[in-house]
This record gives sequence, structure tokens and C-alpha cells, in this order.
Amino acid sequence: MVNQIKYPLAESAVIEKYSQKIVKIRHTCAHILAMAVQTLFPETKVAIGPWTETGFYYDFDRPTAFTPEDLEKIAAEMGRIIGKNLPIIREVLERSEITAEIERLNQPYKRSILERIPPDETITRYFIGSPDAGRSDREPSLIDGAVSPPEEFWWDLCAGPHLNSTGEINPDAFALESVAGAYWQGDEKQPQLQRIYGTAWQTPAELQNYLQQKEEAQRRDHRKLGQQLKLFSIQEDAGGGLVFWHPRGATMRYLIEDYWRQAHLEASYQFLYTPHLANLDLWKTSGHWDFYRDNMFEAIELEQQSYQIKPMNCPFHVLTYQNDLHSYREFPLRWAELGTVYRYERSGVLHGLMRVRGFTQDDAHIFCLPEQIAAEILGVLNLTEKILSDFGFTNYQINLSTRPSKSVGSDSVWELATAALIEALNAKKWDYIEDQGGGAFYGPKIDIKIQDAIGRMWQCSTIQVDFNLPERFDMQYVARDGSRERPIMIHRAIFGSLERFFGILIENYAGDFPLWLAPIQVRLLPVSDEQQHYALAVAMQLKQAGYRVEIDKSGERLGKQIRTGELEKIPVLAVIGKREVSSKTLSVRTRQAGDLGSMTLADLLEKMQTAILSKTNL
Repeated sequence: MVNQIKYPLAESAVIEKYSQKIVKIRHTCAHILAMAVQTLFPETKVAIGPWTETGFYYDFDRPTAFTPEDLEKIAAEMGRIIGKNLPIIREVLERSEITAEIERLNQPYKRSILERIPPDETITRYFIGSPDAGRSDREPSLIDGAVSPPEEFWWDLCAGPHLNSTGEINPDAFALESVAGAYWQGDEKQPQLQRIYGTAWQTPAELQNYLQQKEEAQRRDHRKLGQQLKLFSIQEDAGGGLVFWHPRGATMRYLIEDYWRQAHLEASYQFLYTPHLANLDLWKTSGHWDFYRDNMFEAIELEQQSYQIKPMNCPFHVLTYQNDLHSYREFPLRWAELGTVYRYERSGVLHGLMRVRGFTQDDAHIFCLPEQIAAEILGVLNLTEKILSDFGFTNYQINLSTRPSKSVGSDSVWELATAALIEALNAKKWDYIEDQGGGAFYGPKIDIKIQDAIGRMWQCSTIQVDFNLPERFDMQYVARDGSRERPIMIHRAIFGSLERFFGILIENYAGDFPLWLAPIQVRLLPVSDEQQHYALAVAMQLKQAGYRVEIDKSGERLGKQIRTGELEKIPVLAVIGKREVSSKTLSVRTRQAGDLGSMTLADLLEKMQTAILSKTNL
């Protein structure tokens, strides 16, 4: 059963699922934050401060670092500004006027922002306080580094939206969270700024709920649990963003891949293996060199030729297709690969398994006839639903992105493909959010976000029709009438990135994996060396039945063995003492149910088999 997460459509495509009210609250809080900082620290230069999914931030340039005590003072000053209920007023300006004002105030980052605004775009600023107090002929100015009560004011170059006054914010429904470094414009060659993060909500209760969820998210952090459970590591000696899978994590990866392959075999896919690099000319033909170069590693020179490590698998599947002349009778062709790709990511954005430089995509490409698109998309949706639900994800948010203003492909083929995607979604009776004009230039797509155990949404699955690569590579098939036609090409990935999906799994289950996925399913705990022989015999029977089992050989007392097993989140702990040896039983404890008491191995095997089939825990 699929439960769908529905959000009201907002007035702007940028705002998407968020209400206008909360966006205005958060954006206004960003401005109030900057006003408070410049009130307390007049030497500070201001950069940029947007709203975010959970709050807001603002980037600052100042000679000394913000301290925790500074954040407390800033939050108090923000509360004072909110309490004064200052008006917030939008003003449209001529470019020459605002340019002169920014130069007068010596705000280099605002100057940079202004220079990036297109000449034909309206320029606006928002005042907190009286606009009349902010004229260049009135001194002093807060953004200039001083306050003159009662006419205190502050302004920022901004397109909005904002509240009508600071008093519309509940002073008990916002909080400052942290300070971090951030390069101006995300460029490591630019100055490093200080970014203050905050969160803001409509009510104190919403703030408390968020803070509790944040605390729970920290408890589930896959980086922390990955180390605790000995699943993976990032070795800085090897380089950032490169994942080392340890034995337990590698076992889980094997299980995930094995499940994935079996599910695809049942769905009539065939598998490919392709190289990790290719001649640079391939990436020029595909267009990646022109449009994706910033995310690619430097080329490798070999025998006077340039080779490029692959950032994507798509061109390799196209080359495989080009190896033969295909007939319409062969369609649909469904080719899948667990292909490792490499993308350059700045060190500052790397984040555990969620943002890495080398990762494995569960890519598949379907080559089909135009009239087969809807059926193939429906087949992908069915397979996606099965796989995600088997891993415990049943709440989805679905987005359909349609043709942008600049695109390749004819009107008729765009209309056909978009209609096919809608037909497949309707056949599933799935609601979706339509992002008009939000598709890639080469075709419409469906994105599926999954909701985890604490309500967070994660982008995973993508289904994308591609009109670009078939054209670039002059792909053909023999049609019914003997003519040569272009095939329809559908990209799709269900996990997205295996590494990222694994990180989501860790956080969703907080490391308490269902029995079928647990790297160690059973740990036997002998009370003393006298029970080792019986433990070995039980372990052998469990292994012969297909279970992953190990014996605690630490020699620690039973209580310590149990505690260690609980910390390592082993699903089943089986204590073996003198009584168990004499009665040929086991004293069983599970993560979910606690102490199950004494049972025979046959009883335990039956319970475990039931849990495996239902993909749950005991």
C-alpha cells in the first residue's frame, strides 16, 4: 500500500510545497538576523541570506569569529527587533540609485549581487523600519554601521517575499542554531564567510517539534552509526568522498545488490558491465564535456589520447546499443547496470554517504517504440514501488517535470512522452505535483521522494525520457516498413546512488535493520568455554540454513556480551549456558521483542524464516 505525501501548491514554483506565510517568516528572519548582527558588530559586511527548508541563514564577513556567546546576544537583539514591530517596506529603485548607495556604504558583496541582476530586471530592496530614515542624505544608516533610535532602520537588496512587519513573527518560534564557514558564491577561490544558521516557525510548538526531530536525526546520523556498527568509513588518507565498505557494510551491500538483481531479472531486464573511463571524444559527443565539465575529474593522458573517468553510465549503454542494428521486434530492450561513476564535488559539500565523489548508480536504460512508452513507464513505477516498499519505504511524494522553454525534440514527441508519463501515474492512481517547465531540456521526468521514519523526504528514484542522446549518437532501429527510426530512450534509477540509499537506510532504521538485511543476524553467547562446542554445532546448523551467525569469543561476562550485542544492534542474541546445552535449547533475546525465553533451534529457525519472508524483525 502506497501512502502519498500531499502538499498544497504554493503561489510560486520556487516556493513549491511551502506556504507563503512560512517562507515570509523565514526570509524576514534572515533580514532581522543581519540587522541584529550589524547593530552589535558594525564592522561586519553582509553577503546573502535566503530562507531554507527548515529556516534561514545569512553570510557575514568580519575579522573575528562568532562565538556561542555572540549567538546568544544576536538572538536577543533579534527578539528586540521583533518586539518593536517595525514596518517592512518594499521599494523599487533605479539601478544607478542603488549602485551609488551600495558604493557609499562600501558593501562589496551587495555590489556583486547587483552586478549579476539582468539589466531588464526590476531592482527592489526591503526596509526594516522607516524608508525615509534610510535615504542616503539621512545619517547615520544601520547598514553603514550605526543606529539612530527612534528612527532605526535597515535595508537589503532583495526580491522578497517578506512579512509586513517584524511583529508578525512569534519571538518564541525562532532559534539560532550554529555557525559554519561558507565560501562566497560557493567558490573556494573566493573569501570564506561566516554563515549563521537559524530556524523559524509559526508557533513555539512547531519549533519544539523541529528541535526534537533534529535531535532524533542526530541520533540516527549515518556517519556516527556507520562507525559504531563498523559498516563503512571515509579514509582521508585516500581522499575525501571515497567510501570504504567494511565487512559488515559490504555484506549489506551484497544483499542489496543481490536483491536488486533478482528483482530486475523478474522484471525482464538484462545486465550490462561497462568500463570506468572512456576516450574524451565520447563525452564530447554525448554533450557531457560541454554541459557537465565542472562536475568531471581532469582528463587522463594516455598514448597521446585523452581519457575521462565516467560521471554517468548513459553513453556506455548507448555504445552497447550501437554495436548492433536493432529491429522494432526486439523492443523493449531493458538494460540495467550497477555502474560506479565519479564526479568532482568540492570538499566543503561532501557529507558522509549522502554526497561523495565515487558512487554506484542503479542505472537502467529502456529502448522502446513511441507506443510502448506508457507501458514501460508503468512497469518502472511498479518495480520502483516493489523495491522501495521491500526496503521499508511506503510514503512517497511524486513530482512530474514538464517541458522547459529551451528544449530539444519535436512538439509531438514531447506531448507523446508527457502524456505517457501522466497515463502511467494515473494508472497507479498516484497523485503528483506538476512542475511546469521544470523538466530537463532533453525530456520530461518523474521524481520520487521517499519519507523516512522521522518524516524527512529524500530524493531517490528518477524516470527520465531522453530525446537528446538518441539524436547525438544517431541511434536507429529498423521499423516495420524497413525504414530507419530513432528509438525512445528512457533513463531510470530506483536507488539513485547505492551509497546514498544505504545512508538513508541507516538513518531510517537507526541501525536496527530488518532481519533479512542485518549483516549479522544471530550472535551466540556462550556463558563459558564449556559451551563452545555446543555453540559451534548450533552455528553450523544456522549457517547451513542460510543465516549469518557468529559466536562471541570475547570471554567477557554474559552481561557484557549482551550489552555489546545490543550496542552493535544484532537482531537475535542467543544465550548458551549449562541448562541450554543439557536441554538442547537456546535462551533467545531480540532487538524488537526483548527476552523470548527458551526455545529449540527449530522454533527459532521458524520464527526467523517468517521475519525474513515479511522483511521485518522478530
